[in-house]
Amino acid sequence: MAGARARSNGTPAAAPRPGAWAGFVRGVEWFNTVTGYASGVVIVLTSLVIVFEVIVRYVFKWATDWEIEMAVILLIVATFMSAAYTQLQRGHVSIEVLEHLMSPRLNRLRFLVGDVLSLFFCAFVAANAWYFFHEAWGDGRVSNSAWAPKLWIPYLFMAIGMTTLALQQLIQIVESRRSHSAEHEAQLEVQNAPWTE
Repeated sequence: MAGARARSNGTPAAAPRPGAWAGFVRGVEWFNTVTGYASGVVIVLTSLVIVFEVIVRYVFKWATDWEIEMAVILLIVATFMSAAYTQLQRGHVSIEVLEHLMSPRLNRLRFLVGDVLSLFFCAFVAANAWYFFHEAWGDGRVSNSAWAPKLWIPYLFMAIGMTTLALQQLIQIVESRRSHSAEHEAQLEVQNAPWTE
């Protein structure tokens, strides 16, 4: 990017990105966007599974044993794989009234502290999810139901979702600090510019 660009969500304009960092940011944001839209498709599939279960159980009187568990797994996939896209759009719950009560400087500090704490929490959950995935994969663990799906499947999506959420938060922390530095440098340039009539 040659210059700064304004963000539609009220955050400061972004400073130009170095090449490797720009590629990393584009890759993570592309992946999070794809998985965010795919999660919407997964929710539709979940609805179809539930409708199928209701029809075959109550209309045709068939015995069912996999539909509810499949719906739960699909909802786990949709929830965790859409979290990073929601963070990319800054769509998670926030306390907007504080934004109007606090100064811009305090708001920047509040967002930074919240983002850093969220990053540590998500990284902790992601590390544990990868551990559970590794255990379930190695031991061949399955659920206790008659259908008995492999437990590594939901753990894998939990791990990927929390990892990409943590990466998205890391990107937003770095970008917000870089934007603030770029704004500060621009203000200094204006202050140090020669005075002309």
